[in-house]
Amino acid sequence: MIPASAPFAFLFAASEPPVDPDRGEAQRWAAEELSKPQYASAKPSWLAEMWNQFIDWLRSLNGDSIGGANIGVPLIAALAVVLIVVAVIVVKPRLNARKKTSAKVFDGEPTVDADAFRARASAAASREDWQTAVVEQFRAVVRSAEERAVIDAQAGRTADEAAAQLGRAFGAASSRLEEAARIFDGVKYGKATATSSDHAAVLALDTGLSAMKPDFAGQSANGLAVPR
Repeated sequence: MIPASAPFAFLFAASEPPVDPDRGEAQRWAAEELSKPQYASAKPSWLAEMWNQFIDWLRSLNGDSIGGANIGVPLIAALAVVLIVVAVIVVKPRLNARKKTSAKVFDGEPTVDADAFRARASAAASREDWQTAVVEQFRAVVRSAEERAVIDAQAGRTADEAAAQLGRAFGAASSRLEEAARIFDGVKYGKATATSSDHAAVLALDTGLSAMKPDFAGQSANGLAVPR
């Protein structure tokens, strides 16, 4: 049963002036309201907050023309471009520098002749020390060319330089010279393991060049000696 005074109470409440809290009271009411469970469950995760902050930053750069719904594809494309730029500017030059690095052919032994290097290589091969056999056999290739005046004796010459110079003198063997230099570099730096096949390839190169007359392919370049 509804009390007789209920209508009058409603009219009295409706006739009360609206509540006008001060700033502190309003903040307290807002904090109490937002602390309720239904608001806490609706609060976005830290990942969502970070994403929203990132979107806001992109919008600040693009005049608020970027929408949240279609930001995924442009963002992935932008990240791909950044990765490519980093690879071109930072990674590629380092890789190229590493590829261009080449070991010196000789370790300060100007008086050792080609036959002595060949003897060392043969001795190393007989005990299956393929690392030493490859290094000494390649040195025999270069020293033999110096003794034949195909190339000038040059202190500090690298395997790549020797292969390039000899490749101009023996055009038919240029690819084998490059491969021999690659094997020498790998073994000399200690990062590659030589095999009997590696030594056999350098030995065959040494034997073949010894029987080959340099043609110089009509070229004259630094490091090439005048044919005699």
